[in-house]
Amino acid sequence: MSDATVPAGVRSFVRSLPKTETHLHIEGAMPYELLPAWRPSVYPAVADFHHPDYRFESFPEFDRILLGHALPWFVSAERYYESARLMFAKLVVENVRYVETSFHLPVTQFIQVPGQEIIAAIRSAVPPGLEVRIFAGMLRSDYQGALQGVIDDLENWDDLTGVDLHGFEQVPTQPWTANVWSRLRQAGKITKCHAGEFDGAHRVREAIEQLGVTRVQHGVRAIEDPAVVELARQRGVTFDVCPISNVRLKVVPSIALHPLRALMAAGVRCTISTDDPLVFGNTVGDEYCALVQEGGFKKDELVRLVQAGWEIADLDDATRRAWSEEVARIGRESPLVLN
Repeated sequence: MSDATVPAGVRSFVRSLPKTETHLHIEGAMPYELLPAWRPSVYPAVADFHHPDYRFESFPEFDRILLGHALPWFVSAERYYESARLMFAKLVVENVRYVETSFHLPVTQFIQVPGQEIIAAIRSAVPPGLEVRIFAGMLRSDYQGALQGVIDDLENWDDLTGVDLHGFEQVPTQPWTANVWSRLRQAGKITKCHAGEFDGAHRVREAIEQLGVTRVQHGVRAIEDPAVVELARQRGVTFDVCPISNVRLKVVPSIALHPLRALMAAGVRCTISTDDPLVFGNTVGDEYCALVQEGGFKKDELVRLVQAGWEIADLDDATRRAWSEEVARIGRESPLVLN
């Protein structure tokens, strides 16, 4: 979203809020400008899929573009550091103060770099004043071969905050997942699951009831079944929502018709994040501004969404409360009026 299309007061207010980013794939968040600077004959200065009107026709198309741009770059721990350093710098400019980001665990097998080295490279790129939590993301089919032993050892990775099940959601969730997710929670890790994006509300129910997660990535199609929405509310489940991603991937037709407001009204905690800026060309600020410009969201709704991110942040209670109160104060004192 161009700054020219957003009133300066809205953009300024959004930037003034200390925000969280809780649904961010590090390979999918590689700053695109690294690619044309690296191989200008291969990657154009401006990607056609960054155009606001571009829509991905299917998950396989999205996956092909994402992997086709990310995998040639991520061939070493040093490349993770270089990308993360620039990625974090951009987030700081957006006044993001807390980040949860996941790296794709199978990459460790592709490039023969241990996951702990990738984590260390990402962590060494974190600037002062930014809290970062690192997750290992994996596909529903990854518990096999050499990766099985890696997954079974994740509970011993001290710098790993948790795990995330991602990839094409219509692939069945295999029986191993519930056991591994339960064991990792017992070891103090946070467990997430992508659900309610490319499959229906029943996959959100599965994530909550069978996998035991309280953090669902996306979750928006839960709106198709009021009973699942109520289940999420009762269990205190958080949906880490990425509105622009949902539109660009045709999960929803538009921001105006996004179920985010309905989920919030039903009592489901929702946060706002960017998902894969490499392919969507979006920022955290763009997400909030789109909710205002296209969804008619009010100032108090933006404040509530930002506060939700701090409520679930992996921080001590006093720190979470202090940031939430700071967001509330900025909301009260801002002269911005959204009609």
